[in-house]
Amino acid sequence: MKKSYLAVLLSSLLLMTACGDNKKQDDTQTSVSDTTAVKAPPAPEWAQNATIYEVNTRQFSADGNFKAVEEQLPRLKEMGVDIIWLMPIYPVSQKNKKGTLGSPYAIADYTAVNPDYGTMADLKSLVNRAHALGLHVILDWVANHTGWDHVWTKEHPDWYTKVNGAMTSPVDPKTGKPTGWTDVVDLDFNNPAMRKAMIEAMQFWVRECGIDGYRCDVAGFVPNDFWAELRPQLDKIKTMFMLAEWEDEPDQFKSCFNMNYGWSMNNMMRAVAKGASNATKIDSLREANKKRFPRWYYQMLFTQNHDENSNNGTLNQLFGQGADAFVVLSSTLEGMPLVYNGMESNLNKRLAFFEKDTIAWGNYGKSDFYKTLLTLKHRNRALWNGLAGGKVVKIPTNHDDKIYAFSRQRDNDRVIVVLNLSSQTQSFTIGGAGFAGVYTEVFSHEPVEVKPAMNVTLTPWAYRVLTN
Repeated sequence: MKKSYLAVLLSSLLLMTACGDNKKQDDTQTSVSDTTAVKAPPAPEWAQNATIYEVNTRQFSADGNFKAVEEQLPRLKEMGVDIIWLMPIYPVSQKNKKGTLGSPYAIADYTAVNPDYGTMADLKSLVNRAHALGLHVILDWVANHTGWDHVWTKEHPDWYTKVNGAMTSPVDPKTGKPTGWTDVVDLDFNNPAMRKAMIEAMQFWVRECGIDGYRCDVAGFVPNDFWAELRPQLDKIKTMFMLAEWEDEPDQFKSCFNMNYGWSMNNMMRAVAKGASNATKIDSLREANKKRFPRWYYQMLFTQNHDENSNNGTLNQLFGQGADAFVVLSSTLEGMPLVYNGMESNLNKRLAFFEKDTIAWGNYGKSDFYKTLLTLKHRNRALWNGLAGGKVVKIPTNHDDKIYAFSRQRDNDRVIVVLNLSSQTQSFTIGGAGFAGVYTEVFSHEPVEVKPAMNVTLTPWAYRVLTN
């Protein structure tokens, strides 16, 4: 293709509006015990380019059950999802419950299913259908505490933390202050019998339903030596994928977990979206994380999840007109992107947490947007997870406080991402000769030639994602 045509095409492409709808750790030191070698925990091969989708079964459909989730699995597969993360599927504790239906995280029985969601056979059918489609299923697990009427409270009261001889709601182990989680009761991890029962309960779902891993709630409230004890017991059955809802304990990447939460990146993106920080701070955070975590670490990157949506706001409430730009950023930086259920239909409400509040699905108006990003991650090795992917290399501009530009490369695969993370049109110059070449813009499918010192203009919150 002639360069003169490319130059005209590039000029028109870059002027378009945004595509779519608008502690430091030493890797050589001993891990959580003197006998645990310092290396990454096992990981299933399929996780290297996987993406994750969170399902709130209660709100996912009017029926609020496993069968309704199973019916949507082909659609999610087509959209590019790999991992189905089911929020807790267990019976909900009724004692001290919050709201009408209670919290899914106040569990009454670790080895049963919530009858509102269906039967054990229904869950097995969901998992089997997912596996037939090439999807993988992880369950939400709450190890730190149970509901007040969990079967263990009657059968094994000695398994719980006591204050003045009485069971108690969880206390933050770092601050010593009450959490306010009055609908749950704290477990005592100094009790070996409780630990053994917890491990057996987690093995149960792997053996019984063939699940592929766990998302572990408030993982930092649980001693890291428990996670180290758990992991090999699960992997005896099959290699698990383990996600920690935590960020403040780097050794979790050595004891058990394949991925943790990118809370700090989420907070940073929100600050940039509101103008409280600028794009250069993203690099400062990334560099700090490199020093903090083992070299094989990666995080789940998100703009929404059940906590963010219910407690803090919708995607648009938190990110405003920049919402799509930050979804693009979280889908192309080092890490695994999360899609929260309903985002593909422009979820525009905060789902009630303790009540029935069905997602209004509409016409899946954002499905193609997410499909483009998730499919790119599958196909382009530069975007793969952890050590399988390419490192972010910043592309310098003369407006780095507003423009975030970078490249990632693995072998011959390369991706270039350029985002205007501001509410004003930005005209700027891209530096660096090492990124020159002809690429395809993934949303428009148009060819683009990138040249050193080229001038670019992006409208507010516009973005370009180029692949070779």
